[in-house]
Amino acid sequence: MTEITAFSPGNPLRIGTRRSPLALIQAEMAKAALLLVSGLPDAAIVLVPMLAGGDKVQDRPLAEIGGKALWTKELERALIDNDIDIAVHSMKDVETIRAPQFTLAAMLPRADVRDRIVGVADLQSLKPGAKIGTSSPRRAAQLLALRPDLEIVMLRGNVARRIEQIEQGVADATLLAAAGLDRLDMGDTGSAIGLDVMLPAAAQGAVGIDRLTAREDLAALLDSINHAATFDCVMAERELLAALGGNCHSPVAALATLDGDTITLQAEILSADGSERVTDTAEFDRQNNAAPGALAARLLAAASAELAAMFQQ
Repeated sequence: MTEITAFSPGNPLRIGTRRSPLALIQAEMAKAALLLVSGLPDAAIVLVPMLAGGDKVQDRPLAEIGGKALWTKELERALIDNDIDIAVHSMKDVETIRAPQFTLAAMLPRADVRDRIVGVADLQSLKPGAKIGTSSPRRAAQLLALRPDLEIVMLRGNVARRIEQIEQGVADATLLAAAGLDRLDMGDTGSAIGLDVMLPAAAQGAVGIDRLTAREDLAALLDSINHAATFDCVMAERELLAALGGNCHSPVAALATLDGDTITLQAEILSADGSERVTDTAEFDRQNNAAPGALAARLLAAASAELAAMFQQ
């Protein structure tokens, strides 16, 4: 148990989180982990829900209105203003390049990394020309690579809202992260898509805990709940993204797995319409921080000039 005396019911540890149902569940997961290692009473750790910019605008793709920063900037501002002590994020929503004043201090054990298709029994059940609702360039490109006949329509909102839109006929089907559905106790919703068919977004299924770099008083406590295997794999995926460059319009998928001290990193980059798809894999020691960048370089070297230009920005 980690020694922690700075927090109490009268001076609680404040966890910043988005207000969405899934974000609140993930923040509760972080709280439970912290309570377990610290021995603090329940009232000594509180959630501070906030409305993120990405939650306010639902009628346009994120890439058009600010990208991943729309999920994190309110929480980052709250850290700077000392309105919260730590922030909990879905790691796939955290920008790759960040200001040094923020430190990703811990990650919880990763959940199912796969996507699930909702609205039809499976990918094979999609009728010719079916409409698929998604705002993810990665999912759109992968679907079109598999089925060029599909029509991609923009679909955003929390899980319940997206499922509602499918039921209303806005699209025939959509893709949702299995981890989110499981955490919402909706594990029987949709059909999982194999990793050999669709590689996930980098960091999918992982929950991260952020602090100000200057808050060294929190380092030991957060390190005590860090799941090292998840942390090392997700950081390898993020290093690959950083080396690729690109932006929220650039379709990329990546998944790192750990066996002993060896990381296997699978990755692919795609054209927006799925007509070009470049894949590669690397195996390296978990301490080798240069290997993800080398894999990124191989992907770009194997891509056409047009595809490479989508990332080298």
